[in-house]
Amino acid sequence: MPELVGNVLVGQSGGPTSVINASVAGVITEALNHSCIEEIYGTLNGVLGILQEDLIDLAAESQQTIRALRHTPGAALGTCRYKLKKQEDYNRVLEVFKAHNIRYFFYAGGNDSQDTADKISKLAQQQGYELRVIGIPKTIDNDLPITDHCPGYGSVIKYISTTVREISCDNAAMGQHDLVQIIEVMGRSAGWIAAGSALAKRRDCPNDPPHIICLPEVAFSSEKFIENVKRVLAREKFCTVVVGEGLVDADGNYVSASDKTDAFGHAQLGGAGSYLQGLIEAQMPGTKARLVTLGMAQRAAAHCSSKADNDESFMAGQAAVRYAVEEAETDKMVTLVRGETDHYTCETGLAPLSEIANGVKPLPREWINEDGVSMSHQFVRYVQPLVQGEVAVPFENGVPVFAHLDKNRIDKQLPAYQI
Repeated sequence: MPELVGNVLVGQSGGPTSVINASVAGVITEALNHSCIEEIYGTLNGVLGILQEDLIDLAAESQQTIRALRHTPGAALGTCRYKLKKQEDYNRVLEVFKAHNIRYFFYAGGNDSQDTADKISKLAQQQGYELRVIGIPKTIDNDLPITDHCPGYGSVIKYISTTVREISCDNAAMGQHDLVQIIEVMGRSAGWIAAGSALAKRRDCPNDPPHIICLPEVAFSSEKFIENVKRVLAREKFCTVVVGEGLVDADGNYVSASDKTDAFGHAQLGGAGSYLQGLIEAQMPGTKARLVTLGMAQRAAAHCSSKADNDESFMAGQAAVRYAVEEAETDKMVTLVRGETDHYTCETGLAPLSEIANGVKPLPREWINEDGVSMSHQFVRYVQPLVQGEVAVPFENGVPVFAHLDKNRIDKQLPAYQI
């Protein structure tokens, strides 16, 4: 197949992670190796930047800045949760691509972002515009189908497990069989993040915190929860509970959710920890119930991110370019494929965007112990390799140094578009 000559556009979408910028660094680094790629552009704030023709020249950034993306949290290009709502939106995307000769589009994001990439690719095919679209996986939730795991997940559970251990040192000093520490973590539809806190336990100490892990996959019972807390406090000086924000009751309803929804129709979560705190205060008088909500800190903690996760995120960005340029692949998302040997290895593969879009991979029920509040050895074996190694974050005057893009704007070619 003849080379496709043209420009690259890379974007980021959805909630950032501490390693999503490593994927952008991978795209840029690899794109510079291919002569058929003439320019390397970034879209500011995902599809919003495309609609507004707000593009920047990534090839103009210094190599030092590109390398610094490897240890910079957030989304350096900016992100969004905007959903392309109407046919005019999709037509505008193609108009921008044509105006800037975009022939390669790489989109780093989760379930909804891969759906957007798939629809853009399908429209280009319908209009006879040659475009290669490759999705790059990104989500701390670890719930994308097909891929073994997702860039961003290893780092978030490394941070959470570290935080559980640190807070537990404080709790051990303060507790006198009367302290319940609740730690609320992210995780809308699957309990991968909460489950990962099990890594805080030392191998030879099964009674280490977290003592109770509340997962969306296990229907919540207030009676059983209180029983479990009392059982822990009967033997330990304190009880640590990790709860995923997507906790549901026996009817499948969130125990705590806002009436508001995001652009994709998802309920805005948060408050599961407060709900558990209220239960303890109401049903266990005299027991102190403390709540820590990690919020965005858990996905922005570059200082405690996983080197394995960072390396795989960079690798996914590189692979996206190679698949598109060298193998003429399109309509696909890069996947991470775990080796079958005892020694952990990881390589990349591909899966159709249509099979990724809007799908959710639940935490396997067999990886949850029969008690419903702790994780099996098989789960620990799965996640342990994902948190290995530390990213070298440079410090200046005692605080970390992160990348700052110059963001040299590309001249607009089209009339303004009303969103």
